[in-house]
Amino acid sequence: MSIDLGRARTFLTSHARILDRRRFEALTSGGEAARQAVVSALDGYRNPDGGYGWGLEPDLRAPESQPGGALHAFEALVDAEAANSPHTAALLDWLNTATLPDGGLPFALPVSDPAACAPFWVQANPEESSLQITAAVVAQAHRLARWDGSVRDHPWLETATRYCFDAIRRIEEAPFAYVLSFALQLVDAASDTHPEARDLLDHLGQFVPRDGAVAVVGGAEGETLHLLDYAPEPDRPVRVLLDPGAVSADLDRLERGQLPDGGWAVDFTSYSDAASLEWRGHATVAAVSVLRRNGRWGS
Repeated sequence: MSIDLGRARTFLTSHARILDRRRFEALTSGGEAARQAVVSALDGYRNPDGGYGWGLEPDLRAPESQPGGALHAFEALVDAEAANSPHTAALLDWLNTATLPDGGLPFALPVSDPAACAPFWVQANPEESSLQITAAVVAQAHRLARWDGSVRDHPWLETATRYCFDAIRRIEEAPFAYVLSFALQLVDAASDTHPEARDLLDHLGQFVPRDGAVAVVGGAEGETLHLLDYAPEPDRPVRVLLDPGAVSADLDRLERGQLPDGGWAVDFTSYSDAASLEWRGHATVAAVSVLRRNGRWGS
């Protein structure tokens, strides 16, 4: 099997936002100019307070800065391997202001205009910390810290990491699929600098099915998180929890997922026509990125 990069590029040209087209070019072509173009593409979603909104999270289209926006900003910077983004320090400072006294982030801050926003964003409690979103943001921040020392040294990262570690230790039964996925991503990424993360990985391992597939209870029909969603990189600690055969099978599944139009689909609900297209663009870049890292390169 192999994927067709030309068809993927055509799909992105006809369906995706500029940010994801730039991410694809950084992944496939490389070079400093391509990486800096990703950084520049993020500017359209940036607010004066240092955070990100404006639909950077496709189902949260309100303009104000949100933890979900920070997650996707870090994610794009990781793809670009950006070591010198001019706005990373401001984003970290904004996260510091959004963090609650216990060290966690709220799932979402108040939404000024709920148009085309998913209800779970609009209805979130801004005064209650969420392990799900905090772990998601912190995991990507730890990944970016491999290249950007300003992330590694910012006090927010340690504060939020400690909140997540404490919350993970308190998990005693199988958590919601997205909580498990983001918690696994966090302890895997943090294990490079926090030895205690390995014990937390073992703790979470008891909730990981042998095939790695975790059903999203309450989600869309058939919505499932697969092992490559939380263990996308080879030779990482989280892969110890997984059977190599299951990893290979999931790579086959992802490779087969390229549709005739060149893109990949998602199995969750989108809350606007724009989000439906944007999520497919996002998923297509993510699929190419994972397959590339695992040696399943295309033609």
